[in-house]
Amino acid sequence: MRNQLAGTGTLLRLALRRDRVMAPVWIMGVAMLVLSLPASLESVYGTAAERARLLTTMNTNGSLRALYGPALGDSIGALTAWRGGIFAGVLAGIMSLVIVVRHTREEEETGRQEMLCAAMVGRRAPLTAALLAALAANGAVALLVTAGLAGRGGAGAAALGLGIGATGMLFAALAAIAAQLTESARLAKGLTGALLGAAFVLRAAGDAVSAGGSSALTWASPLGWLEHVRAFAGERWWVFALFAAAVAVQAAAAYALAGRRDVGMSFLPARPGPAQGRLTGAGALAWRLQRGSLIGWSLAFLAAGVVFGGMTDGATQLVGDNERTREIIERMGGQSGIADAFLATMAGMLGMIAALYVVSAVLRLSGEESGQRAEPLLGHAVGRLRWAAGHLAVAFGGSALILLLAGLGLGIGHGEGVGAAVGATLAQLPAVWVIGALAALLYGAAPRYAVAAWAVAGGALTLGWIGPALNLPQAVLNLSPFAHLPKLPGAEALTWAPLLALTALAAALLAAGLAALRRRDLTA
Repeated sequence: MRNQLAGTGTLLRLALRRDRVMAPVWIMGVAMLVLSLPASLESVYGTAAERARLLTTMNTNGSLRALYGPALGDSIGALTAWRGGIFAGVLAGIMSLVIVVRHTREEEETGRQEMLCAAMVGRRAPLTAALLAALAANGAVALLVTAGLAGRGGAGAAALGLGIGATGMLFAALAAIAAQLTESARLAKGLTGALLGAAFVLRAAGDAVSAGGSSALTWASPLGWLEHVRAFAGERWWVFALFAAAVAVQAAAAYALAGRRDVGMSFLPARPGPAQGRLTGAGALAWRLQRGSLIGWSLAFLAAGVVFGGMTDGATQLVGDNERTREIIERMGGQSGIADAFLATMAGMLGMIAALYVVSAVLRLSGEESGQRAEPLLGHAVGRLRWAAGHLAVAFGGSALILLLAGLGLGIGHGEGVGAAVGATLAQLPAVWVIGALAALLYGAAPRYAVAAWAVAGGALTLGWIGPALNLPQAVLNLSPFAHLPKLPGAEALTWAPLLALTALAAALLAAGLAALRRRDLTA
């Protein structure tokens, strides 16, 4: 076994060096999601009576419990765990699967792992280094959350921090299995992400029908285990035994699979294609490569729209006569009635999440180039602009499709105003396209730094999510293109000027990116 782990320390140092920018950004993002909440909650629910009323409302509103989980206590610490624990666990899971897949299947896909394994590197050393890198990242998140909330109660802070970190490690081990089963990094990430989404749905379904979190569906979800830790509400330390057992079993399965396959191979190989080719051009190839991702995003946005639309009446009940909460929602969603303001807030949030899709779809160009799959294609009668246009059409057209479906879901879930809801989500498109065009510009002009587009999309999401709650200056909020959009639906009239200006900006950035791509050399 010792020989099979030879070189683990060297590979771990290499992984940490490669992640020296990405990992700290993820760690700070997950930690700040939690640590920014206490001050905001104190400003909104400053008295014990207001917190008790919130607790009663949450325990009687299934739609809000489905989104956030049940509120198990009325202290600021307990409300912080309620408001941010589940979402921090989801983000920790995403961070972990990205790290593990990056240092396992992605290394094999690019051919770097084969060169490393030709040296004194054991068979299981790359997998071990990837899991240790994920452990380091999740440990840092746990330490930051624990230290930041220690003043609210040391036991509760430790339980919440360890719960978030344990959730991340559970999905890291799950990603390690997916990396052995699938043939590509994209498939490994997609499979693990789908299981993460299924865990969220199971937890949401369980919490919707059970105010105390005692549903079997909640216990069937690892995110439900994070909820059952009960940070700041009578901690259940024995729940961590479930996390430890799950991580150990999954890691053992990943190690067993890693020892039974060759480098670059997988247990779920791709099916052979048809004898006669069916792709008629670069655009058809782009659609074939990205259709699975687009279908997944479309179904997720439709479902999210239905859920958020169904929460509208519950949100009105939750706000009640709390002026601070009303102010935050109106700042995010406009000065119309609470119901319309909430729908506008959800439409804006879905738009900011759609920016993540458009960045992912645009950067598929970078993956095709770095994987050396673009060069053979461009060696034939296919120009660069034609090749890039296929992927960009899927990216920009796909973002319009998922927002259209999100609007339909909002209207269906709310039970009225389908047309207004669709208009509200489609109004987010110009801002989404600006971020997608910026990703195209970064890829065309500086492909090495194209990954920075994720930081832009994440920054816009962060500003839109916690900026109004923290009462950030409008000048700071205006850094996001979403801050310039009209707040629809509601009484606010539709103003075309910002929509047209953002669309023109997106077109200019896209043209500059394509021009830069046409002039530069391909990555060797």
